[in-house]
Amino acid sequence: MTTDNFDVSQWMARRSGPRQERSNDHRDVYQRDRARIIHSAAFRRLQSKTQILAIRQNDYSRTRLTHSLEVAQIGGGIVYHLQSSHDEQAPFQPWLASNSLMETICLSHDIGHPPFGHGGEVALNFMMTEHGGFEGNGQSLRILGKRGSYSEEFGMDVSRRTMLGVLKYPALYESVAGQYPEKPTNLRHYKAQDWHPPKCVYAEEAPLLDWILAPFSDEDREQFLQVTRPEFQRHGRTQHAAFDTTIMDLADDIAYGVHDLEDAIVLGMVTRDMWQQHLLPALKAIDSDFLRNNLARIETQLFSKQSHLRKKAIGDLVSWFITRCLVVEKENFEHPLLRFQAQLPAPERAALDVLKAFEMRHIIQRPEVQILVYKGQQMLLEMFEALSADPARLLPKELAKEWQHISDAGGNGHRIICDYMASMSDDYASRIYKTLFVPSSGSVFEPI
Repeated sequence: MTTDNFDVSQWMARRSGPRQERSNDHRDVYQRDRARIIHSAAFRRLQSKTQILAIRQNDYSRTRLTHSLEVAQIGGGIVYHLQSSHDEQAPFQPWLASNSLMETICLSHDIGHPPFGHGGEVALNFMMTEHGGFEGNGQSLRILGKRGSYSEEFGMDVSRRTMLGVLKYPALYESVAGQYPEKPTNLRHYKAQDWHPPKCVYAEEAPLLDWILAPFSDEDREQFLQVTRPEFQRHGRTQHAAFDTTIMDLADDIAYGVHDLEDAIVLGMVTRDMWQQHLLPALKAIDSDFLRNNLARIETQLFSKQSHLRKKAIGDLVSWFITRCLVVEKENFEHPLLRFQAQLPAPERAALDVLKAFEMRHIIQRPEVQILVYKGQQMLLEMFEALSADPARLLPKELAKEWQHISDAGGNGHRIICDYMASMSDDYASRIYKTLFVPSSGSVFEPI
């Protein structure tokens, strides 16, 4: 297969079409995409959105913003490694993302995530199950293609290839949504495990999905959009991702598996005894020279109480994962952006999965964390209930007009309410909750 038959310029296009560039502005399209993300309100709000640990509990742990910056740094490191460690004539090299493109995709990957982390995502999906659902990755795509502020009609109006890179789950909601249990009549009876969203693109973004995939052949599109349907009425899952997306996803996993573990160690949520009891046996069982030669040192440094030693261990783990990334081919795809995939070899993939599973069980699922998640979810559930009961009265003025216009036209007005709530930072959501439900809070002089 050769890559010369594919038009690179199609991936630089924007939905709004060609535009007159500013004089003496020599940046390429992906550099301008990156600028649009960095200067957007949606990106700034990530500084006050939960990553894993509630922001206001301490001033050390990572936020969605710092996490996104770390993912961008790791993603750029993977690109540089793949570029430097392979022959220049390797067939994937002409299609390897530039640093500015990969940074843009990584900085954008969580831009649609709501307040209070994945708990907030589940709560909004609960309120939207009859109205097209809510999912953080789908919301990121919606912001880039519709709700951002750089185009009246096309949101941030970033390039097609940036959109493709952020498109983590290429399937419309109705093609993957499973069945949910009967909804409780009392929001206090809501159980989060029953309402996790399908990984998808919203029905409203079907035209955007078609535009993103337009350069691919019919055969590639059909294969790319395939989903698996499990038993027991659970959600379906997509099977494929684009080349750039696989790099971003690896960077996201590395940042979560390694850097978020650092937070937990510094805050005393993970002790050396926990490491030795739960992590060490699983990591020792992996057939890896790096782990055999370095695991004892890394443990000592992580729990040494000296920040420079801890950083050395964290840096070594991140570097190990980055420098082991490789490119494989899916021969059933024709287009290079679908044919090439970044991945980790089996030992490194197993080690990263061990770290992620440990964090899920011993950090995220611990009762102290889940109580905070529950409080955030209850705030979102109650606010959504109130706003959807009387949107014209309670929504901010401009959003109320938009809701009215869409509702009058027979559209999905609940999506406008969901957009508003998903855009909230943790602090803003808490303030609006108090304004709505605490009589002594709020003032006519405080804008909403």
